[in-house]
Amino acid sequence: VQLQASGGGMVQAGGSLRLSCAASGRSFAGTAWFRRAPGKEREFVAALRWRGASVYYADSVKGRFTISRDNAKNTVDLQMNSLKPEDTAVYYCAGSPTAPITSAVRDPQQYEYWGAGTLVTVSS
Repeated sequence: VQLQASGGGMVQAGGSLRLSCAASGRSFAGTAWFRRAPGKEREFVAALRWRGASVYYADSVKGRFTISRDNAKNTVDLQMNSLKPEDTAVYYCAGSPTAPITSAVRDPQQYEYWGAGTLVTVSS
């Protein structure tokens, strides 16, 4: 089982990036993006439950980021618009074979599988 995140890079404030998380080896009922900024704790960014396509966002990214899925490619993408320097971090995708309950989608311990991460740098 492997999760591969891609799409990171460097962009100026106000710009956009699209991250993609490709899953191989199995399908997931829940997929999420987390990030870790330099010197900070890992934090939740967005999550998607495949059944019903329910989506969840951290307040800090709501209205700017969109999580979506591509069933044919078995990927979960994170479209990031209006990027800010404080969005600079390593972004990780994570997957769970079972869908986390609503109150737990933001808990990293709910996700068994993790990708290696992709770096996003937003310059001011």
